[in-house]
Amino acid sequence: MVAVFNKELLSWYLITVKLNQAVESGIQNAQTPTASTSRSIDLPESSSAREIQPSNTDTLQIPIKEDESGQEPDAGQVKPVESEWVISIKDKLQQADQEDGAGSWAKVSIYRIPQCLREGDDNKAYIPQTVSLGPYHHGRKRLRNMDRHKWRALHHILKRTNQKIELYLDAVKELEDRARACYEGQVHHNSNEFVEMMVLDACFVLELLRGAAGGFTHLGYSRNDPIFAMRGSMHSIQRDMIMLENQIPLFILERLFAIQAGGPADQVGWPAGSQTGVVARLALRFFDPLMPTDEPLSKSDRSKLESSIGTTFDPLTEQGGLHCLEVFRRSLLAIRAGPKPTPRVWIKKWSHTNRVADKRRQQLIHCVTELKDSGIKFKRRRTDRIWDIKFKNGILKIPRLLIHDGTKSLFLNLIAYEQCHLDCTNDITSYVIFMDNLIDSPADVSYLHYCGIIENWLGSDAEVADMFNRLCQEVVFDINDSSLSRLSEQVNRYYEHRWNAWRASLKHRYFNTPWTIISFFAAVVLLWLTLAQTFYSVYGYYKPH
Repeated sequence: MVAVFNKELLSWYLITVKLNQAVESGIQNAQTPTASTSRSIDLPESSSAREIQPSNTDTLQIPIKEDESGQEPDAGQVKPVESEWVISIKDKLQQADQEDGAGSWAKVSIYRIPQCLREGDDNKAYIPQTVSLGPYHHGRKRLRNMDRHKWRALHHILKRTNQKIELYLDAVKELEDRARACYEGQVHHNSNEFVEMMVLDACFVLELLRGAAGGFTHLGYSRNDPIFAMRGSMHSIQRDMIMLENQIPLFILERLFAIQAGGPADQVGWPAGSQTGVVARLALRFFDPLMPTDEPLSKSDRSKLESSIGTTFDPLTEQGGLHCLEVFRRSLLAIRAGPKPTPRVWIKKWSHTNRVADKRRQQLIHCVTELKDSGIKFKRRRTDRIWDIKFKNGILKIPRLLIHDGTKSLFLNLIAYEQCHLDCTNDITSYVIFMDNLIDSPADVSYLHYCGIIENWLGSDAEVADMFNRLCQEVVFDINDSSLSRLSEQVNRYYEHRWNAWRASLKHRYFNTPWTIISFFAAVVLLWLTLAQTFYSVYGYYKPH
């Protein structure tokens, strides 16, 4: 009797173990399903088991999963499962592979400001304060107030042209992938949000450009409009629209402008088919108050440029720009005629020309005070090309530079664009560093203002000196790739000549005022008279009459 009881107990124990193994195997296979086969395990059936399971078969079959090798897994063996951490890493690697796709970086033209350039108090110069354009600053709380004016601009356009909004949405939808590729990094907006943002911002920009050129009243706006009028807020909007992170691709503006120009009720009068370069010219007219010079190009310089180019001078005859900031930069530099001068290489022959620029070799030239003491004169050069600096016969001629409250933001964004965009020169950076080397103190600013080279609308001379000394603090610049390196070498060679320094010192000490000049000549005459008197006295002593 005891044996029978033990036999039944053993049967129940075996059944329980197999059931436990089957349940654990089923849970594992549910989490990581694999191609597997199943087999049956025959167990001896006891008398008690026959009462529980009403089956005609003589054995109890429990399905047990096998692994791919065909072997039965152990009871304590658990197949490893990928954790959420591993899955997230794989997702990041997949995203990196997409960002590193062929040609993806070559299409970027609207960059985020590098963090190294944001250090200090200059961060405000890169962040819009009034209006946001594009995805980088879209939705900022302090900039949302301008959204209602964007919708007003779009409403005026549709009302004026008798067009439907679907026409604009479809046009931008066709250019969506191309527009997304212009921005650095991933744009976290779905398709509808991105297209809506592009249409709204682009139409707002076009209204501002056209209103500044032909008047906002011709576009249907009230004379007292808070935004669409040449009022005080327009200057702040202009500064925001010239920032690198606040740009709209130019081809978006051109496409929507072409749609407006083809409208039957367009009142501005732009003929269809003549939109090539019109948006760029409107942008230059709109940003004209931010130009760092007000000197017009002389007729002689214009004729020389036209003869060298062979056609009528036009700074926008090149390939279309990328955005408004790039068009503004080309307007400052596109006047350059002929091939770019090859900078002198000031490095040893064994050095690699493609090395990282050395921050210790950014000194192009000495400051104004030191150059003035060495006999170099400063004169104002009458040209609208701020980079066109000349040096000849000890005279350094520099174009006039207007400095106002928007100059700092303008130069910082132009420098940031040249630092980020590989397919552009560093002419603006070279010019700013050249001026930074010239200006070390308020006395340097004061002397340049005296020579008519700097027109200070910012404030004190100390503020101007501090602005230039802070513009290129974190800028990577190589003097071997500077367009002003050859000129700097000529100035430094003249500065190091000792005779020039002695002559300048003599002139500064004894010929700085008319009275000192008269005194000098009087002393010379007195000296000659004294020498003559001495000569005749000695001569009369040795040869008396």
